[in-house]
Amino acid sequence: LQSAWGAITAGPLPHEVDASTLTALRNTTPDTGKVVKVDIPDTASGFAHRSEYVYLPPAWFAGDTPPRLPVVMMIGGEFNTPADWMRAGNAIKILDDFAAAHHGVAPVVVFVDPGGAFNNDTECVNGARGQSADHLTRDVVPFMKANFGVSPAASNWGVVGWSMGGTCAVDLAVMHPDMFSAFEDIAGDLAPNSGDQAQTVARLFGGNSVAYASFDPSTVITRHGPYQGVQGWFDVNGPVPGSGTGKPNDQAVAASTLCSLGSRSGIDCAVVNQPGNHDWPFASTAFATALPWMAGAIGTPGIPPVALPGGPTAPPP
Repeated sequence: LQSAWGAITAGPLPHEVDASTLTALRNTTPDTGKVVKVDIPDTASGFAHRSEYVYLPPAWFAGDTPPRLPVVMMIGGEFNTPADWMRAGNAIKILDDFAAAHHGVAPVVVFVDPGGAFNNDTECVNGARGQSADHLTRDVVPFMKANFGVSPAASNWGVVGWSMGGTCAVDLAVMHPDMFSAFEDIAGDLAPNSGDQAQTVARLFGGNSVAYASFDPSTVITRHGPYQGVQGWFDVNGPVPGSGTGKPNDQAVAASTLCSLGSRSGIDCAVVNQPGNHDWPFASTAFATALPWMAGAIGTPGIPPVALPGGPTAPPP
């Protein structure tokens, strides 16, 4: 109820502080991470967006300058706000619990706005609804490197997305392996989705099928050829194809298809069947379950690499 009231009234987020206070917190060891609101310039993309947020773990404040921690980009679903991962998705508590178990160390996390408005379903592409992809890659990534002292290396960057954001996470990783080395796709689709394929081409790309293909993960993977150092975790809430445990839903088919294609192209990946529905509690549980893997995959200091669970059709860990 408290979380719902905070969302309705746009109240403060958990552990939210003003960015002006960060300097005073240097050389301290806060008990929890801190959340700051940021207004990232749209210089490269021209994409009008809402305020975004950054989670800084306790370890970020140790020392005179920030350590070069890894970064996770967090993307919500359609009809979401940048704060929804923190309110409905419980992401701050998940991150704080992880940091508390690892001497204050966790990745820096940026909660981004791929839509610009509540009802603007961009699917994180460049197209008729705005240059969303350019905002995420050409505005957000350089801003984080310049303002928070994070690692600039692709091997230290990951992306997590839920529903529409899951589709975005795969797309960003396979299109930009020079920026991201790990992704978690929580119940995403096979490709950017705004109806059937013809409707998607019309609505997102103004009828340009070539532009659609440039953001279709299957096409991108096939055209790219072998990848090196890219890992992926797919979460689904139903049987996966070939498991013999029931009829797969669309997201399970998409995850299995993309993981199989990715595996043949050098992407180490697994499909994990988590219990639940297509809702925020499912997304929250999936994120918490995969976080130790993600933190290890992107080289979080002191966090050993964690093997992907099982393989392309793994049961819940």
